[in-house]
Amino acid sequence: QVQLVESGGGLVQPGGSLRLSCAASGSIFRINGMGWYRQPPGKERELVAAITRGDSTNYANSVKGRFTISRDNAKNTVYLQMNSLKPEDTAVYFCNAVVTTPPTYANIAYWGKGTLVTVSS
Repeated sequence: QVQLVESGGGLVQPGGSLRLSCAASGSIFRINGMGWYRQPPGKERELVAAITRGDSTNYANSVKGRFTISRDNAKNTVYLQMNSLKPEDTAVYFCNAVVTTPPTYANIAYWGKGTLVTVSS
C-alpha cells in the first residue's frame, strides 16, 4: 500500500501565496508521474498541474504563470507553489501519483485525501 499525505492548505487573501506539499510513503519501487488536482465547491475535480519523473510539466490554462509544480524524487514528494491566488482558486486540492509497487511492479494510481485552500478577503 502507498499513502499520499498533503499539507500546506489554508486561508489566504487574494494575491497571496501558498505552497502545498505531498509526501508519498509505503511500498514504493518508483514514483512515475505526479500531479495536483482540485475540486472547487459544487464542481468536478480538474487537473491543475502534472510533472513526470523527468521533470516535464503540464499546467491548466487557468494557473499558467501563477503556479509551479516541482518534485523531489529522493523524498518522494511533490510540491505546488501557488502565487497570485484568486478567489476562484478556492478548492480542495488533491495529490495524485502513479507508483510502481512491488511485488507485482504494476503501475497504480494513488490519491491523497486532499487539503482545503480558501482564497478570500
